[in-house]
Amino acid sequence: MKIAIGCDFNALDLKNAIIDLLKERKVEYKDFGTFTKDPIDYPDIAKKVAYAIAEGKFERGILICGTGLGMAMAADKVKGIRAATCSNVYQAERAIKSNNAQVMTMGSQVIGIELAKMLVVAWLNSEFQGGRSERKVKKIMEIEKENFK
Repeated sequence: MKIAIGCDFNALDLKNAIIDLLKERKVEYKDFGTFTKDPIDYPDIAKKVAYAIAEGKFERGILICGTGLGMAMAADKVKGIRAATCSNVYQAERAIKSNNAQVMTMGSQVIGIELAKMLVVAWLNSEFQGGRSERKVKKIMEIEKENFK
């Protein structure tokens, strides 16, 4: 599995801790930044990661900002992407198992490093279950095709 990862300046320390975890688990990844604590707008990072996934270069992505919410909103704007903000293990598992979310977002000002690591492990170990959830995911994707005036 190949992971795209990125963060804003608020989440640099948490991103680096997650990268250490990915290295320990021998998970292939690419870091899309940011690399310093200089201010950066999270949509710029979310866009890079989401497009890399939508283009098939990576199977999944991890995005981290202060709350995880802005990253999820930005990533969800990319066609074909489903991003889920997770703050507990159950959400991390269900993001994949029920919603086939390719992107997990987390908030560095909401959760700590150890919990974030637990979420990533749960998320990486989960797979989409299909079944009755498949119909719901298809409906989510159909909404993308609607054209509102």
